Amino acid sequence: MGFPTRNFSKFFLFFIIFFTNFNLIPLTESASDYTSLVYKGCAKQSFSDPTGVYSQALSALFGSLVQQSSKSRYFKTTSGTGQSSISGLFQCRGDLSNADCYNCVSKLPQMVDSLCGKTIAGRVQLQGCYLLYEVAGFAQISGMEMLYKTCGATNVAGSGFEERRDTAFSVLENGVASGHGFYTTSYQAVYVLGQCEGSVGDSDCSECVKSAVQRAQVEWTGTTGKTVAIILGGAAGVGFLVICLLFARGLMKKHDGNEYYSFLKRQNFF
Repeated sequence: MGFPTRNFSKFFLFFIIFFTNFNLIPLTESASDYTSLVYKGCAKQSFSDPTGVYSQALSALFGSLVQQSSKSRYFKTTSGTGQSSISGLFQCRGDLSNADCYNCVSKLPQMVDSLCGKTIAGRVQLQGCYLLYEVAGFAQISGMEMLYKTCGATNVAGSGFEERRDTAFSVLENGVASGHGFYTTSYQAVYVLGQCEGSVGDSDCSECVKSAVQRAQVEWTGTTGKTVAIILGGAAGVGFLVICLLFARGLMKKHDGNEYYSFLKRQNFF
């Protein structure tokens, strides 16, 4: 199709931080929690498909990804051949069961089609899983930028918030390496979760988390939390490639006094 060829080389980070003065509630609540939409990104260009070869490859890719989601929380594959091939992957949050992972991923193909149509690349992120695909030769764009950020509507009450947050961050940075890409922890009512893409090594995952934490410390201070924003970097309109995803969700039921933050970052390595 004449697209510049780049490696299908990327990794992702789920990142959750949740502040509360109440007791923690179990992570898995209901299907609506982990299957609700967080983010979607679609390439601007659609593929020309007069013979249906790309549609067939995409359908086969989605079918393979959904099938594997009942057995694994991460799977990456390619469908089709040559310049007609399409690569893709899915990943579920590390605390989901196989059944919940399958239920989450099985909703993604229809959502991708509805949200992105027949674009040459796309990604849809739900609370508990994500799926992405790209046509062979899709031009990936290097660099890092924040694509999505959301802040809770209530400020954290009391002093010492930033110290507690940074302590939890520090534990997370070390934990994602020892946890082989997935780690959760809480420190004095600060709950954090981090997860890198399944193919990322422990050292690279830890570095990605550190980079994300540094940005989070800049974006979120003890006086923030009153706005909700979606930020798309300029390069996102040219090509879609997410590296670090930071998002917050209602892992625990919301109460007065809670605050949570999230943002979506992007970074490529070639």
